[in-house]
Amino acid sequence: MEQSTSEKILDVAQSLVVAGGYNGFSYADISAAVGIHKASIHHHFPTKAELVSVLVGRYVRQAQEGLRSLRQQVSDPAEQLDAYVGYWQKCVLDDAEPFCVCAMLASEIQLLPDAVAAQVRAHFRNLGEWLATVLETGEEQGSFRLSASPEEEAQMLMASVHGALLSARAFGDAKLFFAIVSPQLAKLRT
Repeated sequence: MEQSTSEKILDVAQSLVVAGGYNGFSYADISAAVGIHKASIHHHFPTKAELVSVLVGRYVRQAQEGLRSLRQQVSDPAEQLDAYVGYWQKCVLDDAEPFCVCAMLASEIQLLPDAVAAQVRAHFRNLGEWLATVLETGEEQGSFRLSASPEEEAQMLMASVHGALLSARAFGDAKLFFAIVSPQLAKLRT
C-alpha cells in the first residue's frame, strides 16, 4: 500500500525533529525531502505547530500501543522492564531505530507551542504511570526492591533511560547508554 502524502510529511518531520528538534527544520526542508511544494505541506498541515502536534500524537499512540503489546506478550514485570530498556538500547546501537521524539522535544520544552508541550508532558506522565505499574507489580511479585514509591522509582528510571539516550547520542558512544542505565536496573533487582 502506498504511503499518503501526509504520512510522508510526518515521517520526514519526525526524522528532522529527531535530528535537530522543533526549531531545527522548516517546511523547505520537508519540501526538499518529500519532493513537493511548501504550499502542499501547508495544505496538509497549515502551521508547523499543527504538524508537530499531529506528529507527537502519532508518536504517543505508537508508544502506547507498543507498551500495551509488551504487557500482553510478556507477563513478567522484570522481562517487561528489560524489553523496555532493551528497545532503547537497540535505538542507540542501530541508527535505523527511531530516537524518542518526545525526549528530543522535551529538551526544548520552553520553546514549544503550548499544545505541543502539553502533549510531550502527557507522554512522559503516561510512560511514568506505565513504569510505576511495572515496578509496583514487580515489587509485589518479589522481582524488584524499591527504595522509594513506585512513582518516584519510575521517574528515576525514566530520567536514567532518557538521559542515557541523550548522553550516548551526544558522545557518539552506544556503550554509554548501558553504563548509565545498568546501575539503576541493578538497584531495582532483588
